[in-house]
Amino acid sequence: MWKGVEHIFENDELLLKGIDLSSNHLSGDIPSELENLVELVSLNLSRNNLTGKIPSRIGRLLSLESLDLSRNHLFGSIPSSLAQINFLSVLDLSRNNLSGQIPTGTQLQSFNASSYEENQGLCGLPLEKLCFVKERHQESVVKTQDENDGFIQAFFASMGLGFFVGFWGIFGTILFNRSWRYAYFRFLNNITEKVMSR
Repeated sequence: MWKGVEHIFENDELLLKGIDLSSNHLSGDIPSELENLVELVSLNLSRNNLTGKIPSRIGRLLSLESLDLSRNHLFGSIPSSLAQINFLSVLDLSRNNLSGQIPTGTQLQSFNASSYEENQGLCGLPLEKLCFVKERHQESVVKTQDENDGFIQAFFASMGLGFFVGFWGIFGTILFNRSWRYAYFRFLNNITEKVMSR
């Protein structure tokens, strides 16, 4: 154990498997250099006074199975790169100041809602708090589709009505008005005779 001793790692390829620095009163940002520990399986920085954002390239830690950043003062959104960690089976981001939508279409929705609790600004599944911006967008898409469907239905209905009125306007008149009927057939006979005589 290296407890209580400061260590400087000069080799980025150091194959650390686990880091547990929980409950150490650490403050400041999460160092972006953690992204270089690509063989890391477990990272626990919970119960500290860490601030800042979760590193945007945390998704480089592809071997990570357990990530606990709970009970800090982290803010900002959950990086979408976190969704690239396929082996992640334990996640706790609770009791921070995170905000925005939990990245969708990933295993991040499969974790229990307690993994995200007490982050007032977070929304989306698995939380019960829905993201209103996305809902408004979906509602406007549905509304636009409904309007388009209504326009198409009205277009075809007016075409059918126009055909019906036009057809019966001409042929109904010919059918029910004797003088028009005689005039129509006389006209057709004259045209037929002219075409046949040539």
